[in-house]
Amino acid sequence: MESRWSAAVTPVFQTPGTPSLPVWHFLHFSHLLSRKATKQYSATMGDMTNSDFYTKNQRNDSNHDGGFGCSLMDLRSLMELRGTEAVVKIQEDYGGVEGLCQRLKTSPTEGLDGVATDLDKRKEVFGQNLIPPKKPKTFLQLVWEALQDVTLIILEIAALISLGLSFYQPPGESNEACGTLSAGAEDEGEAEAGWIEGAAILLSVVCVVLVTAFNDWSKEKQFRGLQSRIEQEQKFQVVRGGQVIQLPVSDILTGDIAQVKYGDLLPADGVLIQGNDLKIDESSLTGESDHVRKSADKDPMLLSGTHVMEGSGRMLVTAVGVNSQTGIIFTLLGAGGEEEEKKEKKVKKQDGAAAMEMQPLKSAEGGETDDKEKKKANVSKKEKSVLQGKLTKLAVQIGKAGLVMSAITVIILVLYFAIDNFVLQKKPWLPECTPIYIQYFVKFFIIGVTVLVVAVPEGLPLAVTISLAYSVKKMMKDNNLVRHLDACETMGNATAICSDKTGTLTTNRMTAVQCYVGDVHYKEIPDPSSIPPKTLDILVNAISLNSAYTTKILPPDKEGGLPKQVGNKTECGLLGLVLDLKRDYQTIRNQIPEEKLYKVYTFNSVRKSMSTIIKLPDSSFRMYSKGASEIVLKKCTRILNEAGEPRVFRPRDRDEMVKKVIEPMACEGLRTICVAYRDFPADPEPNWEDENNILTELTAICVVGIEDPVRPEVPDAIQKCQRAGITVRMVTGDNINTARAIAIKCGIIHPGEDFLCIDGKEFNRRIRNEKGEVEQERIDKVWPKLRVLARSSPTDKHTLVKGIIDSTLVDQRQVVAVTGDGTNDGPALKKADVGFAMGIAGTDVAKEASDIILTDDNFSSIVKAVMWGRNVYDSISKFLQFQLTVNVVAVIVAFTGACITQDSPLKAVQMLWVNLIMDTFASLALATEPPTEALLMRKPYGRNKPLISSTMTKNILGHGVYQLIIIFTLLFVGEQIFDIDSGRNAPLHSPPSEHYTIIFNTFVMMQLFNEINARKIHGERNVFDGIFRNPIFCSIVLATFVIQIVIVQFGGKPFSCSPLDLEKWMWCVFLGMGELVWGQVISTIPNSKLRFLRGAGQLSQKDEMPEEEMNEDQEEIDHAERELRRGQILWFRGLNRIQTQIEVVNTFKSGTSFQGALRRQSSTTSQNQDVTNVSSPSHVSLCNALSSPTSTAAPSGQC
Repeated sequence: MESRWSAAVTPVFQTPGTPSLPVWHFLHFSHLLSRKATKQYSATMGDMTNSDFYTKNQRNDSNHDGGFGCSLMDLRSLMELRGTEAVVKIQEDYGGVEGLCQRLKTSPTEGLDGVATDLDKRKEVFGQNLIPPKKPKTFLQLVWEALQDVTLIILEIAALISLGLSFYQPPGESNEACGTLSAGAEDEGEAEAGWIEGAAILLSVVCVVLVTAFNDWSKEKQFRGLQSRIEQEQKFQVVRGGQVIQLPVSDILTGDIAQVKYGDLLPADGVLIQGNDLKIDESSLTGESDHVRKSADKDPMLLSGTHVMEGSGRMLVTAVGVNSQTGIIFTLLGAGGEEEEKKEKKVKKQDGAAAMEMQPLKSAEGGETDDKEKKKANVSKKEKSVLQGKLTKLAVQIGKAGLVMSAITVIILVLYFAIDNFVLQKKPWLPECTPIYIQYFVKFFIIGVTVLVVAVPEGLPLAVTISLAYSVKKMMKDNNLVRHLDACETMGNATAICSDKTGTLTTNRMTAVQCYVGDVHYKEIPDPSSIPPKTLDILVNAISLNSAYTTKILPPDKEGGLPKQVGNKTECGLLGLVLDLKRDYQTIRNQIPEEKLYKVYTFNSVRKSMSTIIKLPDSSFRMYSKGASEIVLKKCTRILNEAGEPRVFRPRDRDEMVKKVIEPMACEGLRTICVAYRDFPADPEPNWEDENNILTELTAICVVGIEDPVRPEVPDAIQKCQRAGITVRMVTGDNINTARAIAIKCGIIHPGEDFLCIDGKEFNRRIRNEKGEVEQERIDKVWPKLRVLARSSPTDKHTLVKGIIDSTLVDQRQVVAVTGDGTNDGPALKKADVGFAMGIAGTDVAKEASDIILTDDNFSSIVKAVMWGRNVYDSISKFLQFQLTVNVVAVIVAFTGACITQDSPLKAVQMLWVNLIMDTFASLALATEPPTEALLMRKPYGRNKPLISSTMTKNILGHGVYQLIIIFTLLFVGEQIFDIDSGRNAPLHSPPSEHYTIIFNTFVMMQLFNEINARKIHGERNVFDGIFRNPIFCSIVLATFVIQIVIVQFGGKPFSCSPLDLEKWMWCVFLGMGELVWGQVISTIPNSKLRFLRGAGQLSQKDEMPEEEMNEDQEEIDHAERELRRGQILWFRGLNRIQTQIEVVNTFKSGTSFQGALRRQSSTTSQNQDVTNVSSPSHVSLCNALSSPTSTAAPSGQC
């Protein structure tokens, strides 16, 4: 059981300060109660005065809270009881639930009257349904975190040393003795000039830090906005003033009457007033995976944060927010002393992306996973985001290369200086010259660090963040509410979509269009007079009573619109039939209100039917049943004939009916529902728990054909998917003929193609061996051709998704997206690479398991998600192409320049400026390109495709060559071309030269024009195509150009620039524009001619794969940890620095061996129940952060 506690840890503390979080947000907290916290919990409960927190909430206990018949503490202690104990307490102390309602001044049927003064008073006395949020990080905290960057720290130290030394004035007479070293420095005035470089470096560091902090801050702000948006989506049905209304969860108050139904996540604690077959999954609070049956007379206590897995009912809300069971646990964790605070901080240091991870769904299967599986799950989940893995790897490789280059640069400079001075010129080391020598060494060191700064592409994580955040914001407008950032990017790689039918491909507006009643098949709804009156009465009663009372048909919002369907859409279709038969279902419901229903067997995926039992006036019982026609008909032994009398209904009659009635209806794409009934004697009363004997020997009343038309935009969207290389499969619970008919209408299948349409039974027969186990080889024979899976259970859906993901049939691992709306879709949504939940029809459980919520439940929104996902990938590639060209050129120039001329042609401050424009501004400019339809014209990239394609390699190398030729020409013969003084071999602190300014200026101009080239990565000719559709890009390029003019003309000493005249400026711009012409030359060279590029592309692919294919768990875990650690360093850049360093220290302490890694992994998994462990190596929190619902399973070899 302990393993289940882990999932909750991270999310609790990761939530950035959201506008007060509704209690549902903290679902699985009690997992977190450590043993210590549990003791603390009982102690606190025993002695409430211990905590300020409780006293605050208790301030008006004494006078029976503001005129209500019971106090906050009474209700809190009541909610701690369970089962019969609770029933007895309610009965004895309050005189039953009705008595409790009276004391809370509410009505069990009408609810609160909704008067504002009463509501305010309740808020004051019993609290609101909110949990106070964690404070967001302040801007200063983010600045501090950005300062933790190692390269920046090195630069700061170097700059400070340089500053310190520049103020040190050696005794005058020793200057001659130090020889030529300081010649030319005196005239400028060493003391005045020396400090400028150090100060300028510090200033640039400040700029970089502020930009990083600002980006992190705006990113966190966006996440918070997104978070509160997700919370506002969360509504709950409440009865107020006799009306059923949808309230935001945070507005629910003590005394409200809430209607709970299948798939809900309970937003507050309450007492069940009346329930039908209600089963709750309390694993989030108790850790027990078995569903708990609730009933008003046996166990009426409903707790917040638990899931309704079956049935429906009404509950009286008794505790909200911090006073509910989840809230108490949460505040215990939050207020449980300073010690917990510290640990919390460690856990909380996660990126905003992780902050979006909501608690994982506890599915029915959740209970069975043992520690070992959990451990493996954590490992395999590192594979979650394709791009993340590739970029992390790339950034680490570039960083290493940069480190080597910078070290070599420093060593060569120091050696050259030492050999030249002390060996060749045989100078002695004079003590008074030491500061001057040290200044030289510091200068060399700064050059080395500069090479490193330029080499490390810290703009990469930034580009990804900006691109994702921008996409997420825009996707909102396209009805995609992204809950996990990387889902957006994974979607671009999707190769398969398994979609539901109802509501996603169809409009989810059910209307009954045909029916078979009294032995006649009516092709349209018949006139009531043509149906036997007896049959009509039974039929109308059966439909009105045997459907959720929350399902209604309301008048249209607009004149002439369609009536509004509320609740279950299939039931709405049947109620529509009642209205078409000129009868009113509401009058029948008023005669037999919900609490008078004797027993209800609610619909679930196993029964595929719903039955309601009522007691007739003569004390006998009648059961009405409705459900999928082939299932209900199998249980029928009679059928009502044309006179309304039951006649015998034999199996062969049934077969004939299936052929003549059900199949024709299904082939027209109709969903067929059979309505039936059965009478039971009053004495002896049947055993209602024995379902199998109750739900047999039924009498069929009629079969209804319900139409759910295909959404008009779906066929076009599916065609786009197929063009984009994505296979769409329909997975539905409907009849196979109906499913096939709809699939043809949607364009999922085309007559004459080689495809499979099978139902769940046949699917299981094909994929399971004799022992009934699922075999991957068997699934591999089925899935490639499978297009429609009908009458499927949630398990079938999960098996199919897992089978496609784990398949090794094709070279590329399939990336699968799944849509779902029901509670039972949870496992499949979590298993998929990207889970889409329906925003309108979806249950809370499905939304919680998903990565993206479709706010309009429409399939065409998924296509938009694919487009945005591919756009993210392309934006990152554009930025990479640009960034790597800059890096390659800058590093080579700095390195060779330093080695040949003992000074880098590009100074530290200039490099930092280049780094700033190339990293931050370019990532903004290139990451915000809007997507175009053209993105859907190509196949998905797939997981193994190298990040840098051969075209990109060609561009990087091509432009690199051009830039190097220009710069080296300027460096070595520039002074002759422009007839100016040479800037080479200048002494320490000499004034800036025009020569080096031209090099710097030309370099920046080439980058600016290359930025325009970088907009296209697939070898397109027209690089200006659509440039004005991206105002951000245009403004950034212009702004960079303007700032560059300012720097060159007025930058002076700090930027080592000397003002240039117009002619030299024109030459710089002209050489820069050469990039555009050169770009055309490069795109003329076909890739096939450049064989070696293919090798270059392959290299990164091979690099990508070996660890993925390791089978040994040990190495796998070690790799996962390493990946995570690198991921933390480079990916969650500004937000995780301190944590990373702590972690590295921890790692060294515990030994860096595989075993050490393994030990840490296993200890944190097995003891997750203990909060104290949360603080140990912070990778636990990262593992949890990464093991969000999107998690992809690793290839089967690993698991």
